[in-house]
Amino acid sequence: MNIIVLISANAEWRAIKPLFPNAQIEYSPFGEYFPASLDTDNCSLVTFLHGGWGKISAAATAQYVIDRFQPDLLVNLGTCGGFEGRIETGTIILVEKTIVYDIVEQMGDPEEAIADYSTEIDLSWLPGAWPVSVQRGLLVSGDRDIVVEDIPLLVNRFGASAADWESGAIAWVANKNRVRCLILRGVTDLVGSGGGEAYGNFDLFQQRTNEVMWRLVELLQGWMPELE
Repeated sequence: MNIIVLISANAEWRAIKPLFPNAQIEYSPFGEYFPASLDTDNCSLVTFLHGGWGKISAAATAQYVIDRFQPDLLVNLGTCGGFEGRIETGTIILVEKTIVYDIVEQMGDPEEAIADYSTEIDLSWLPGAWPVSVQRGLLVSGDRDIVVEDIPLLVNRFGASAADWESGAIAWVANKNRVRCLILRGVTDLVGSGGGEAYGNFDLFQQRTNEVMWRLVELLQGWMPELE
């Protein structure tokens, strides 16, 4: 199976590269990429590509890898922020639905605008048994870190527990191209009424990102026999 693993944020890419010290780095118009084996027999080959942060880069690179590599499966591994009291740090979310929430429509129907950029991800092809525990769920995406004042709306309107910057764009593009998509996001930090625990503390975010990304690569390794 031809699998492309799209990594969005710079901090996530910094965490991934040391896991493959012998990788032969190549370059796309958007950044670095490299093929890598996820098993000792060099049978489970995938391509990791740095796509860049935010919806614009995420959408552009998703379309680029679909056109350039024609993957059977587009994987996005990354991080997200959680809403305090609704999810725990370290939780791995297997994303079933994405919603782009930072759309402000004042001329037409705002619900229709949100619906246009919401994506149900078909996971029916996945095996029934998981090597480790993951939490299936919804992820909301916007080109912004979680704003404390937004949390009640995101919870009440969408039932959200976590948010990121890119998964909504990646899922939408994959769906338009009818390419299978697997998004796994790990919660690095929580945001609540007192603010964000990683806001103003980038070292903490990078440390947590390292931990999450390493776990996600291990998770993907465990799933490879079922995915191939």
